[in-house]
Amino acid sequence: MTTTRSLVSVVDDDESVRESLPDLLWEFGFAARAFASAEAFLSSDCVGDTRCLILDIVMPGMSGPSLQRELSRRRRLIPIVYITARRDESIRPRLLEEGAVECLYKPFSEMALLEALNLALRVN
Repeated sequence: MTTTRSLVSVVDDDESVRESLPDLLWEFGFAARAFASAEAFLSSDCVGDTRCLILDIVMPGMSGPSLQRELSRRRRLIPIVYITARRDESIRPRLLEEGAVECLYKPFSEMALLEALNLALRVN
């Protein structure tokens, strides 16, 4: 019997995040793809299959919130879990108001990420 793993795409300009998160996601039972930029994600064949996005806020080129707006414009409503190293407490409420499922501050715990993913997949 084959089970299909839900695809979680990681978009982060930090190479260490792109290397470590997919392994953790696989351990959680998800399929994972990692992208260095919003533009790389948008030009990939994964947009239609992605069930949840783990998305950095500040990146060179298109920011995380700009990617969220572009996906909305394209009518691709993918649940988003933001991750950020910026400790600006005003960011989280604004992102949640704009439709994000969660915003986690780096470093975050594995459990916090798993809870956010489970919430995102229930929303989807």
